Amino acid sequence: MAFIALGINHKSASVAVRERVAFGPEQMTEALRQLCQVVGSRESAILSTCNRSELYLEMEHGKPQAVLEWLAQFHSVPVEDLQACAYVHQDDQAIRHMMRVACGLDSLVLGEPQILGQIKDAYETAREAGTLGPLLGRLFQATFSTAKTVRTDTAIGENPVSVAFAAVSLARQIFTDLSQSQALLVGAGETITLVARHLHEQGVKNIVVANRTLERAKLLADEFSGQAIVLADMPDALIKSDIVISSTASQLPVLGKGAVERALKLRKHKPMFMVDIAVPRDIEPQVGELDDVYLYSVDDLHEVVAENLKSRQGAAQAAEDLVLRGTADFMQRLRELEAVDVLRAYRQQGERLRDEELARVQRALANGTSPEDALTQLARGLTNKLLHTPSVQIKRLSADGRCEALAIAQELFGLTTGDSN
Repeated sequence: MAFIALGINHKSASVAVRERVAFGPEQMTEALRQLCQVVGSRESAILSTCNRSELYLEMEHGKPQAVLEWLAQFHSVPVEDLQACAYVHQDDQAIRHMMRVACGLDSLVLGEPQILGQIKDAYETAREAGTLGPLLGRLFQATFSTAKTVRTDTAIGENPVSVAFAAVSLARQIFTDLSQSQALLVGAGETITLVARHLHEQGVKNIVVANRTLERAKLLADEFSGQAIVLADMPDALIKSDIVISSTASQLPVLGKGAVERALKLRKHKPMFMVDIAVPRDIEPQVGELDDVYLYSVDDLHEVVAENLKSRQGAAQAAEDLVLRGTADFMQRLRELEAVDVLRAYRQQGERLRDEELARVQRALANGTSPEDALTQLARGLTNKLLHTPSVQIKRLSADGRCEALAIAQELFGLTTGDSN
């Protein structure tokens, strides 16, 4: 058997190349079945994210070039374009790679947890498409188990390493119970969407999204059962907002000191936590001079992220050791599985010889042979038949000078040679 992991990722290919070989959800089933058929794979799975497209296959004889050519053909991309940036891992290295990916050790953001969910989705998709067989299925399960151990036994995922997560973590330090807080999010882009998701996960129920266009604000607010407003309505929303996080593309500040000062008076100076993620800044720096305002800039958050990234890097080596152990354990189980067919055939052979000898002795009994003689014939005949083939093979191996095979035979049968006295 041979495992293959072939693909491209953020380290090997530009986004312009990655987007050309990305698989949409509607393509997956057809792609998986076609992949197995074209390259002769018995089992396959596909992982496709914004940062990587990877094919995992179990094949009798590994043919990475055929897999690469299929990937190029499926997406109508010249194979030469992919050869320059594709990587291939086989057997134990493919297993190790898959486990590293699942643990976030190969991610753009070290230790990020989303990739494990994406690999679980790839597993389910392959299972539903009928391309997930016993071997690849076992590999996925071993991968999930290793990733869980890494999350449990190391600190690789404990500290936030995204600006959005860092902003929410700082808010959690100031407000002990975020579920009682209202959050005003200014902007509706990718970063604010991620902030909204983190806030929602932390129990924030009241989310107000302010944006230049109300329609865009409403799309985001509806996802979290929040309220949408336009930027002009922010002064009124500030009065009830404990958390303000802003990230727009505006070239000028959208929130000034005067508006915040007015809101603080109406809030009776109840503290406000504010994070300005935008560059150029959305919130006037002078807002930070106000009492009862905790204002953080994107640079402050980058310091938090950098410090936390150091912590994750320290945990990465422990995670790598767990991945190596997981790889070794899986390879051992695979080797044990390979012995199952041999053991089954050996047992069937022994049972056939037993049945033959038993039938012969039963005929002898029917013809008048005494039970004592019949038992002796059964024991002698069964012993001779069981030992015949191994004896012939051992003599042949010895004649061929296969000394290592003789040593294996001694170990296999638990034998000692020489004088036993």
